[in-house]
Amino acid sequence: MSLDNSQTLTVSEQDLTRNGSGSNRAPWEDARMGLKLSTTSRKPKPPKPENAITIAVSSRVLFNMEKEQQIYEQQGMEEYIKYQVEHETEPFSPGPAFSFVKALEAVNTRLRELYPESEELFDVVLMTNNHAYVGLRLINTINHHQLFIERFCMTGGNSPIGYLKAYHTNLYLSADPVKVREALEEGIAAATMFTQEKMKEVSETQLRVAFDGDAVLFSDESERIYKAHGLDKFFEHEKAHENKPLDHGPLKGFLEVLGKLQKKFYDKGQRMDCPIRTYLVTARSAASSGTRALKTLRSWGLEIDEALFLAGAPKGPMLEKIRPHIFFDDQMFHVEGAAEMGTVACHVPYGIAQRVPKKGIKDKEISSAPK
Repeated sequence: MSLDNSQTLTVSEQDLTRNGSGSNRAPWEDARMGLKLSTTSRKPKPPKPENAITIAVSSRVLFNMEKEQQIYEQQGMEEYIKYQVEHETEPFSPGPAFSFVKALEAVNTRLRELYPESEELFDVVLMTNNHAYVGLRLINTINHHQLFIERFCMTGGNSPIGYLKAYHTNLYLSADPVKVREALEEGIAAATMFTQEKMKEVSETQLRVAFDGDAVLFSDESERIYKAHGLDKFFEHEKAHENKPLDHGPLKGFLEVLGKLQKKFYDKGQRMDCPIRTYLVTARSAASSGTRALKTLRSWGLEIDEALFLAGAPKGPMLEKIRPHIFFDDQMFHVEGAAEMGTVACHVPYGIAQRVPKKGIKDKEISSAPK
């Protein structure tokens, strides 16, 4: 029996002549049931944007496009497009956001098992200012790596920032710090992601997300006190205000949606087997300034699975132990330290620390480059 969808269904003579097997179904009903079973492996439909947790990623963080970027910078847009078209059957290798996206898909699989009709799922949108001519290579790469990405936004050189709200974006990851700052100014959680030489292996079954506190989850209020008056005044200020919640930072909303999904697993008795785990990794010390951070999270009704108060110690070794899929920090010092030890670390350019010059840090702001 040949089917229009190019699948072949084979029905044996024994199945067609079976009368005394306890089934009253006609042979064609058996065949239809066989077809139904054979199509269950199809890709699920993406959720509606208004119901989904939308993660927008640029092509340069999802895939490794360093060679192509060099062609663009050295030879211009036309040669860049020409090269992409000539190599469109060659898939890109994974970039720094690849494992994060795969972990999102693993969470979706678990959510669909528990809530088959729910559309509260992660939805990844490829958000890029690449020309549509490059689209075929991106599609071929996504199919090659078996990623479930159905929504594309290719702006042909124009800024994609205006589309982020239309997609109800909960998090935007890009290689372009200018675009990230624009997104933050629009009130959208965003971070700059960097391609690094080495990346530690991470869990394939549990999404792990690590956050810095001040100027990431929280506002930069306390950071301002420290910069202006020093460490002792910072401790005094935190002690005096420990019962006053900090204002929210740019990534509070992303932690909220993670917590919302975690609760769906908790409601099914899977707290200890939850495929999402969150971490607070902060330079604050527990005794002198940790109380306010924890009370702030509690006042927001948010849980954090693990809190690490490092009292100024380097974050890299702790992150190496955690092995998160992604780590967010507002200071490049911590981002670089984490990256050197194999953690995919993202910079959140928010707060007073961004106005303090950092020795050796050069911010490449090439806003017109393909992302």
